[in-house]
Amino acid sequence: MKKTLLSLAILSSFAAHADEGMWMPQQLPQVAKQLKAAGLKLDPASLTKLTEFPMGAIVSLGGCSASFVSPQGLVVTNHHCVYNSVAVNSTPERDLLKNGFLAKTMAEELPAAPGSRVYVTEEVANVTDQVITPEVAKLNGKARIDAIEKNQKTLVSGCEKDAGYRCTVASYYGGLEFYRLKQLEIRDVRLVHAPAAGIGKFGGDTDNWMWPRHTGDYGFYRAYVSKDGKAAEFSKDNVPYQPKHVIKIAKEGSKEGDFVMVLGYPGRTNRHRLPSEVAFTFDWNYPAFVQASGETLAIIDRETKNDPAAKLKYAGQIAGVNNYYKNRKGMLTSYGDSDFLQRKTAEHNAMKAWVNADPKRKAQYAADIEAAEQLIAQRDAGTKKGFYLTYAQPRFLSSARSLYRQANERAKPDTERKTGYQERDLPRLTSVVTGQDRTYDEKVDKAIVLNFLTKYNAQPAAEHDAAFDAALGIRAGMSEAELKAALDRIYAGSKLADKETRTAWLNKSPAEFKASNDSFIKAAVAMYDADMKDEAKEEELAGKIQQAYGNYMRAKIAYMSSRGQAVYPDANSTLRVTFGKIAGRDHGADGTGSWTAFTTIKGVVAKHTGEGEFDAPAAQLAAIKTKNFGKYADPKLKTLPVNFLATLDITGGNSGSAALNSKGELIGLAFDGTLDSIISDWDFNVANTRSIQVDTRYMLWNMKEVDKADNLLKEMNAL
Repeated sequence: MKKTLLSLAILSSFAAHADEGMWMPQQLPQVAKQLKAAGLKLDPASLTKLTEFPMGAIVSLGGCSASFVSPQGLVVTNHHCVYNSVAVNSTPERDLLKNGFLAKTMAEELPAAPGSRVYVTEEVANVTDQVITPEVAKLNGKARIDAIEKNQKTLVSGCEKDAGYRCTVASYYGGLEFYRLKQLEIRDVRLVHAPAAGIGKFGGDTDNWMWPRHTGDYGFYRAYVSKDGKAAEFSKDNVPYQPKHVIKIAKEGSKEGDFVMVLGYPGRTNRHRLPSEVAFTFDWNYPAFVQASGETLAIIDRETKNDPAAKLKYAGQIAGVNNYYKNRKGMLTSYGDSDFLQRKTAEHNAMKAWVNADPKRKAQYAADIEAAEQLIAQRDAGTKKGFYLTYAQPRFLSSARSLYRQANERAKPDTERKTGYQERDLPRLTSVVTGQDRTYDEKVDKAIVLNFLTKYNAQPAAEHDAAFDAALGIRAGMSEAELKAALDRIYAGSKLADKETRTAWLNKSPAEFKASNDSFIKAAVAMYDADMKDEAKEEELAGKIQQAYGNYMRAKIAYMSSRGQAVYPDANSTLRVTFGKIAGRDHGADGTGSWTAFTTIKGVVAKHTGEGEFDAPAAQLAAIKTKNFGKYADPKLKTLPVNFLATLDITGGNSGSAALNSKGELIGLAFDGTLDSIISDWDFNVANTRSIQVDTRYMLWNMKEVDKADNLLKEMNAL
């Protein structure tokens, strides 16, 4: 693996705490001593080899992580990661969410939710000097962004000449380094097994981010390819993908103090943000998000209360919104009880003092640090101004805008199209557009839009988007009744809710869009020119931020390295490894009492109420009553373990990640963190941070005794 001077400087200053850090695989040999000391029995160098064990078995679902657990393409992940696929295959008459789903044969497996993917990473290459060329380094603003995007597309295009692959050029350290990821994009994904919601979502939103926890958060997909082993769209003729490596289920259970590592695709962390970004996020953005999410959930509940079909359609969205709703609320509580902003400000000021203390450093960094602060404040002001507008857009107006943009981009040579609208993006766009009616109900959508449109419209006229107002036929100061009438007209004037009508627009020309009388299409066409102008302004600002922020990060790396402190890259949805140990905590979130490392099946019985979020299935309760836990019982606990805590550095995107023991065997699936430690996305706390995993023993016992999934247990060699 090619290393830059920057990488070498970073690798020389790792943290003393092994539990902190989401390491890129190629960095692990540099922390081999820490890994071995923590208990890893594998050769740390083996973790850098993406096509060998165990990394070759780790996959991304494009928002969750997962791993292959059989030679027949069986993929294990979290229940909440397959939740939407269960929902879209459910009906009031066949409620798979409530009752669970098991395919006893491959022929019984169901298509996953539209757009579902399994991404197998095969190569990561440092391409920094091909993205930030000497010519690009001289540019700023939109010209810089355009040049970087052009170089990224060139690299992606060359990589994707191998059919069936999805390639990405990801940014690290604020744009100082770029790596190209090559992933096999498996597009035929099928739902194999999910336990009943009373197991997979036991505790629901009440227990989300909480401890003690008793959730069987597991589910299974299967990846399919064409008969020649290539990625392909869904077809009855496809065959299971045969991975080169699979994760074996541990034969021996884990215990407190054991080494554990998680391999997956964490989404985003923000540990290198400026103090002003921290203040904006926690003083305004997260509170606004929490308010908006609460209103959205209340509206969906109100509008679907007496409509089981609509409730099923929105089940996936409810789960997603609820997850982040509670997450952000927890972060705000932790932030309010902390001195995070003060510490961040003091650290930032100390770095600036270090920069200004040396004329050479001052000349190299000072101007860009100041520019980054000013430019980010400008960006945040724009975010605040347009906040309600992001929620006040009808679902199919958003679709129409994407479809019209696609039509205009399709008129250009593929290499000149905007990222997201190239030929490589069409399969995903097609599957999403095709399947939208499965998660849509007009009365629900309209109610959500009206709520936020009313808030948007209450803003001063100067803060309105003129093109949006004109397209919807609204103006500042209109009453809620007038806004509702405007929405009724635009919804009634569109046929995009019809699947065949909507998908037909995927192949129409700009001229056909302009000639349309469909109200959402007309609105999209009317807004297009203003959209392009707004995008250009945003890219001009983004280009300036990229340049200034990159040099700010360079200064921070130099400063922290001078103090012997670690500088690892923030998470960015690329493959990472984190390691630590199974461990409880000396005290709970309220400071009273300790947290044990494991919960047990006794907690399921204790929490069971027979209704709502704590409604364990009768079949499970009957199986528990027999106490037939067999080889799945923990010898020390003398009962069946359910979930366990570990000192792992994870975040959103790690959901479904394989938790492996010292030999690289599956002992659990990461699915959550504790509420008082989720602020670690911004401010890592070694003492408090704990990840929550479902123990494989609980998963296997449920599969055998409750769902009778012997076919899958046999396939995983876990009987």
